[in-house]
Amino acid sequence: MNTPSSDHDSRWPFIRDVLVFQFKLVLGNMLNFVLVPVTIVASIYDLVSGKPGRRRGDAFYQALEAGRELEERINIYGAVGGYHATGASDDPDPAARRSRTIGGVDIGDATVDDVIRKVEGLIVRETGKDGKAAQVKSTLERLLDELRNRNRP
Repeated sequence: MNTPSSDHDSRWPFIRDVLVFQFKLVLGNMLNFVLVPVTIVASIYDLVSGKPGRRRGDAFYQALEAGRELEERINIYGAVGGYHATGASDDPDPAARRSRTIGGVDIGDATVDDVIRKVEGLIVRETGKDGKAAQVKSTLERLLDELRNRNRP
C-alpha cells in the first residue's frame, strides 16, 4: 500500500513527465508547421534553379536534415520507459555529442532535455527553500490529495 509520502514522491516525477511530454508535443508541432512551407519553398527553388554541378534537391534535403536534427533534439517520446529509470537522454556519453549547425546557425549540442534539466534544477532549488515555490508545491500536493480522496469510495 502506498503511503502519503511515497504517493508524493512518485507523483512529481509523473507530473514532470506529463508536462515535458506536452511541451515537446507543442515544439514538435511547431517544427512541423514551419517545415511545411520551408520544404515547399526549398523544393520549388530546387526545381527552378537547376544550377550545373549541383544535385537536384540540395535545398530540400538540407531542410529535411535540419528538421531531422531538430526532431532528434526534441526527443518527444523520451519519457517512454520512465524518465528516472533511463535518464533524460538516450545518449550514453553526452560529452561526446558533437556541436551541430542547422541552417548556418550553431546550436551546439543542446537538446530540449538539457534545457528542461536546467529549468528543473532551478525549480528544485527554489522548492527546497522556504519561499513561494515551496508554498506552491505544498498547496498543489494538498489539492491533489483532496481530489484523490474525493474519488475514493
